[in-house]
Amino acid sequence: MSQEAPRGAAPAEAPRTRGPRNAVVAVALLALVLVVVLTRLVGGGPEGTGPGSAEPGTSASPAPSSSATSSRSATTRAPSAAATRDPETGLRLVALSSLPREAQQTVALVERGGPFPYRQDGATFGNRERRLPSHPSGWYREYTVVTPGEDDRGPRRIVTGDDDRQVFYTGDHYGSFVRVAR
Repeated sequence: MSQEAPRGAAPAEAPRTRGPRNAVVAVALLALVLVVVLTRLVGGGPEGTGPGSAEPGTSASPAPSSSATSSRSATTRAPSAAATRDPETGLRLVALSSLPREAQQTVALVERGGPFPYRQDGATFGNRERRLPSHPSGWYREYTVVTPGEDDRGPRRIVTGDDDRQVFYTGDHYGSFVRVAR
């Protein structure tokens, strides 16, 4: 026996949905998910050194192969295409050749022992921002990377550790670092 609406009564309406509102919420959630996924894919993180960074040498680059040498060796092998991070520090690993020319020149000065253009070059780097792995005071030293167009030392630095065996680069005055393979 089927139930019919009494004569003269309006037929029962189907429950209404909030179509346009639900669509907006769904699109917003999808956009949020895409942003999160893309951020993870491009390596966005505390270093702030993912693709899209304006600073040369901080774009996506390969990381060390399993044959990368330890921090105690004099050099670090060039990155392989398989990985993107230095397993020892967790920082992105970039080839020295991918850094700005001035940074490459500063590394060459460090390797030669100077002379350095700024009196602060070679001073202890305190790592107060804690962007690099923790080590005892005096373990890190910093060197100015000339920044064209700047009247002062500018924001770019080479920081070395382990008696200059480890090399790090910052293009944003210690806001982020990459490990340099040379």
